[in-house]
Amino acid sequence: MKYLLEVCVDSVESARYAEAGGADRLEFCGNLIIGGTSPSNAFTKAVLEAVKIPVNVLLRPRFGDFCYTEDEKKVLLGEIADCRELGAHGVVIGALTPDGELDEPFLRECIRTAGPMKVTLHRAFDLTRDAFAALEQAIDLGFDTILSSGQKANAELGAELLGELHQRSAGRIHILAGSGVGAGNIPLLAEKGICHFHCSGKRNVDGPMKYRREGVPMGLPMADEYQRTYTDQKTVRAVKDVIEGLAAADK
Repeated sequence: MKYLLEVCVDSVESARYAEAGGADRLEFCGNLIIGGTSPSNAFTKAVLEAVKIPVNVLLRPRFGDFCYTEDEKKVLLGEIADCRELGAHGVVIGALTPDGELDEPFLRECIRTAGPMKVTLHRAFDLTRDAFAALEQAIDLGFDTILSSGQKANAELGAELLGELHQRSAGRIHILAGSGVGAGNIPLLAEKGICHFHCSGKRNVDGPMKYRREGVPMGLPMADEYQRTYTDQKTVRAVKDVIEGLAAADK
């Protein structure tokens, strides 16, 4: 069984920490605090140059649902083409119809645009009406991976569905467990047959600002804008140690 640890990062610093901690692959995005949005080309290029492990770029034009306007679809297609030109290993995308199904015509166009890049279906999957129908759609479209929490708030709560998705996939697509995944619950997910894991391993650190004007939020009133969030190398290492233990036990 081939185990894989993907770490989600939204900065060059976090990319380096994740690689040093033992990540096998990165999912790179902007604005992880709101679930991730498309990073700029310059930002993507900086991360690709900073690490040696594969980097998949999450593409999402805005916060919120995954039912996109025609203008947003044009932007996404352009971003996919940009990632291909920059040399990204893959892209992480998703789009839904108003009825909660995968937007097959648009996603098929996205995958054609991606060309040789790997393509992951992100957690838009978790908002589909029928997980098993969406699984078959994703396979038919040509996705190589589905990132999912098992249509629950986190992967531990969704472990049963994740296990069933893994069984039904029968090796045709990878099921990547994400949301709340850590060293403590990876064995539970592995019992369900999951061997690909997605985590962020975040830690907060104080920013360098000494003068701080309180009561003037810049967009997220619930967030501490004088703290910064980075991937923690030790947390990633702890997760990787658990995964390596599972791999050794399988031999």
